[in-house]
Amino acid sequence: MNLPNWLTVGRIIVTPLIAALPFFPTAPARLWAFLLFLACVQTDWLDGYLARKHKLETDLGKMLDPLADKLLLFGTFIPMFWLAKTMPFQTPFVGEVGLPLWVVVVVLGREITMTWFRQYASRRGVIIAAIASAKWKTSVGGVWQGAAYCWFWFATLRTEANVAPMWNWVDPALGAIGAASLTLTFALTVYSLVIYARDYGRLLGTKPKAGA
Repeated sequence: MNLPNWLTVGRIIVTPLIAALPFFPTAPARLWAFLLFLACVQTDWLDGYLARKHKLETDLGKMLDPLADKLLLFGTFIPMFWLAKTMPFQTPFVGEVGLPLWVVVVVLGREITMTWFRQYASRRGVIIAAIASAKWKTSVGGVWQGAAYCWFWFATLRTEANVAPMWNWVDPALGAIGAASLTLTFALTVYSLVIYARDYGRLLGTKPKAGA
């Protein structure tokens, strides 16, 4: 175990807290969830940077890093779905915006499908690298997750502490950022899956390599 791997393990350990804390209807709990999410995003970048810079890339790290990413995605989208049913995001011009179940199913279903398909392809001697649209999907999705978690905190704080009217713009601004980034995340999710299917769909039905 090296430092990048420990950072990845730390993300895995913290993810259940990020998933659980928003269900405590207090501003401090939801603030901690938001801050822990930001810490995970930063360490996700940091562990990759350190591994590349100091040549600390390992097979364990290559296995743990995508696992940590998937767990964080599930650990944020599921709480956001349930909370958005009772606390829909407030956006200017549009009004209340929730998180439809079909969006959650498509986004998370895509991740499950690609995780399985990468393993399927590797047994046939094909390594599926992340494409540009998939990387953009992850980045924009992080904006959505962060904006949503920040919104849950601020909306709760506003209710608990009677936040001054001068801060009223924060609520709809976060909602607008979240709605826009979620829309783009969904589009990139579908688009990247179509590209993967176009480029690697031929592998379906083929036999694995001997010994794989």
